[in-house]
Amino acid sequence: MAKKKKFYVVWHGNEPGIYETWKECEVQIKGVPGARYKSFESKAEAIAAYNGNAMDFVSQKKKGVSTRDVIAREKEVVIPSWSVDAACSGNPGLMEYQGVITKDGTQIFHMGPFPQGTNNIGEFLALVHALALLKREKLEQLPIYSDSRIAIGWIIKKKCNTKLKQTAQNKQLFQLINRAEKWLKENKVTTPILKWKTKVWGEIPADFGRK
Repeated sequence: MAKKKKFYVVWHGNEPGIYETWKECEVQIKGVPGARYKSFESKAEAIAAYNGNAMDFVSQKKKGVSTRDVIAREKEVVIPSWSVDAACSGNPGLMEYQGVITKDGTQIFHMGPFPQGTNNIGEFLALVHALALLKREKLEQLPIYSDSRIAIGWIIKKKCNTKLKQTAQNKQLFQLINRAEKWLKENKVTTPILKWKTKVWGEIPADFGRK
């Protein structure tokens, strides 16, 4: 079955616009702090979104988010806070992760892409990256949101319990995993890690917008 075509809207990037491939979109957002972008299933949807407010789309699911859900999010989400997420093309495949300010999606850090990775590994590394940054900046009281129960569980256990095997291609990734596990064992985690309620609030603000 042929892969369904998507259209990518870039509200904030090198050249805002509507793009017909992820490769074209990526060129416009890579390395741009606080880039705003999202994929849509039809050109009509993309045009309407491009002419609208980016935050009406990048922080919500494309479908199924009611006004009541949005109001619930505004009341329940802890602000200020950070949010983290990962994206992986394939399993394993090219993986990257990032952390953003929950309120407006401003990018705090971005790592990757790394070859031969998995989404769970990316979610785990994103959490440790955020934890280490907050500790360094003495902001450990600031909560971090993640939509991955698996990654949160790995943080609690201080162990990246992946079944992925190390290869020559992902050697650097496993070095990061070892460093992250070492940091967890040497540092007490006091930062609140909160589960993002995707079904109620829509996509996490750190989402890469490729669904």
